[in-house]
Amino acid sequence: MIPSIERRLAAELSVRESQVAATVALIDEGATVPFIARYRKEVTGGLDDTQLRTLAERLTYLRELDARRQVVLASIAEQGKLDAPLQAAIEAADNKTTLEDLYLPYKPKRRTRAQIAREAGLEPLALALLENPALTPEDAALAYVDADKGVADAKAALDGARAILIERFAEDAELIGRLRERLWAEGELATRVVEGKEGEGAKFSDYFDHREPIRSLPSHRALAILRARGEGVLAVALKYQPDDTPVAERSVYEGLIAARFGVADQGRAADKWLLDTVRLAWRAKVFLSLEIELVGRLKDAADGDAIRVFAANLHDLLLAAPAGRRATMGLDPGLRTGVKVAVVDDTGKLVDTAAVFPHEPRRDWNGALAILARLCVKHRVELIAIGNGTASRETDKLAGELVRGLPELAMHKVVVSEAGASVYSASELAAREFPDLDVSIRGAVSIARRLQDPLAELVKIEPKSIGVGQYQHDVNQSQLAKSLDAVVEDCVNAVGVDVNIASAPLLARISGLNATLAGNIVAYRDAHGAFADRKALMKVPRLGEKTFEQAAGFLRVIGGANPLDASAVHPEAYPLVEKIVKASGRAVAGVIGDSGYLKSLNAADYTDERFGLPTVVDILKELDKPGRDPRPAFKTATFQDGVEDIKDLVPGMLLEGVVSNVAAFGAFVDIGVHQDGLVHISALSNKFVDDPRKVVKAGDVVRVKVLEVDVPRKRIALTMRLDDKAPAAGAAAERRSGPRTSQGAGQGKGRAPEKAPQNNAMAEAFARLKR
Repeated sequence: MIPSIERRLAAELSVRESQVAATVALIDEGATVPFIARYRKEVTGGLDDTQLRTLAERLTYLRELDARRQVVLASIAEQGKLDAPLQAAIEAADNKTTLEDLYLPYKPKRRTRAQIAREAGLEPLALALLENPALTPEDAALAYVDADKGVADAKAALDGARAILIERFAEDAELIGRLRERLWAEGELATRVVEGKEGEGAKFSDYFDHREPIRSLPSHRALAILRARGEGVLAVALKYQPDDTPVAERSVYEGLIAARFGVADQGRAADKWLLDTVRLAWRAKVFLSLEIELVGRLKDAADGDAIRVFAANLHDLLLAAPAGRRATMGLDPGLRTGVKVAVVDDTGKLVDTAAVFPHEPRRDWNGALAILARLCVKHRVELIAIGNGTASRETDKLAGELVRGLPELAMHKVVVSEAGASVYSASELAAREFPDLDVSIRGAVSIARRLQDPLAELVKIEPKSIGVGQYQHDVNQSQLAKSLDAVVEDCVNAVGVDVNIASAPLLARISGLNATLAGNIVAYRDAHGAFADRKALMKVPRLGEKTFEQAAGFLRVIGGANPLDASAVHPEAYPLVEKIVKASGRAVAGVIGDSGYLKSLNAADYTDERFGLPTVVDILKELDKPGRDPRPAFKTATFQDGVEDIKDLVPGMLLEGVVSNVAAFGAFVDIGVHQDGLVHISALSNKFVDDPRKVVKAGDVVRVKVLEVDVPRKRIALTMRLDDKAPAAGAAAERRSGPRTSQGAGQGKGRAPEKAPQNNAMAEAFARLKR
């Protein structure tokens, strides 16, 4: 009998079965992973959010497996074919593939050639030849000729018998399992360019004649190959023996099938017929089926890797350092349509808009400076956020002159990723928020806000549109969405939100809440004013006690009567806090932040039946630094003046940049030339690196050296090992394996326009302002 789901999960996660059982109970009660990880540590024995996510995913899989197992057992029993050994094998199946292998011979299917042959009474012939190869096939078949049953002659009888045996060979679960794993271990994926597609598929030229073990094919190469196949550029095949193997030579796989059913060349009358049947079974049925299945396995594995990379990058981007509550001007660069401008106050509220045309074709550099300067002075702008799209570097130069011309404002300019801004601009959410605002201006608002607080703004955008993954459009979309949604949920709850200023999309990601409840909270806040404390949330329509329990700890009320409402301490633990501070003779507010006093306390002295040591330790830490933001301090990269286009790059240059994306094969870095460069995994560090994310994360500011520049192919090779020597001019730039671009990063950001005119433009612009 197969172990219980709880026991299987405990073994997989290397934890106690009691921990799993308690966690499963919480999940079944509707508790979310962030809530369980943060506020139910005693119940789960301290399982962290990563373990809990894995447990939840595997719980779903194993429950689906058990449900399918019952369907299979019932189906076979209904056919009257469920014996004890088969039932035991089905109950022991620990994955869906094995279960389906066992079910295959009994699975209702359309009429096959084998089924038709059985109906014609040819199964005894097939079994007789298999069990007694001394029989002469043609002679034995004569007894089964029956025109009324569609068996016209001995050849037709033997063809039917062969179809029966082929199906039997192909439905032997143990044999197919062995063949599958051997082919996975030894098979090679071979690719060749489809004739006439060389030009169209030039970006896939690395795979025009390529062969590599399927088992070890990296995810990024697998996805590139499968995309090329989908676009009709590559023909892809699974190879199990060298191409020059004689057709008549029997493969090891045919040998395994033959051995399984006692087929051998011993000079008997039926031996050749049986061996031909084995060969046909392998080549025309089993292998073709396994080829499809194993390429599917490769796709699933590559999807999993790509989704994990995407999720990790998204996590890093969402938890990037916020610039904070400072008045910000957002600039959405453009050429013909101009630079769209939006100014938001320190709470993110839109207060002004404009459009300026400093670039081609108008080239009104001075006028643009004058307009921007007026806005900065009027709204006391502290930060300028510049989108990194077309004309970004030229607009960055414009902002630089603006900053220098208004030193009294002490402004800072920052180039930020505008990935997904256009998606938000055209969304229903943006339309509701800014119904009278032009779509392009909405993009500038998003750019400004994502500098103030990346997390609060990026939650408004569909995660896969943020652009920090590789081949995100090629992977399993439901798995991608599920994984990325989990990341967003974890990040939002790790930071917490101010319930009195948070948007509905941000609130919807809080543990226990959904879009409806988030909308109700905002509507209640708009109608009744700011929430005075956490208890007031209970007045929101449809927000009951269970929801309050899940959400309250992650919702902050800043400046309320109870200082604990601004912390991550859950309301259920407020009595415990009162107990902790009672000995001090002070109120809670007097103890908060008193590190010396708090560190002098022994957490074990305050544990009880409900609150164990982990919770007490967490509470003491929170009292020391209430509402502490886990995100890092804000810092920015400075792009080098005069380096604005890929053509400006020279091998050997030392530049500063921002990591825009991390893939399995390296990191992409935005160095301000409209095209991200690649730091290959081998160039990330002087030490061996097996995972690029151990060295860099999306959003990191890094120093890099330019190694090679391939202008026609828009490829830039960078290194973070600053003592590396750049190759001599003309040296080959194809030393590294793997694609040099990834979706959402490393892609061209548009043509670089001509440089803006100077002509003492700043002086003239500020002269206009003074007038």
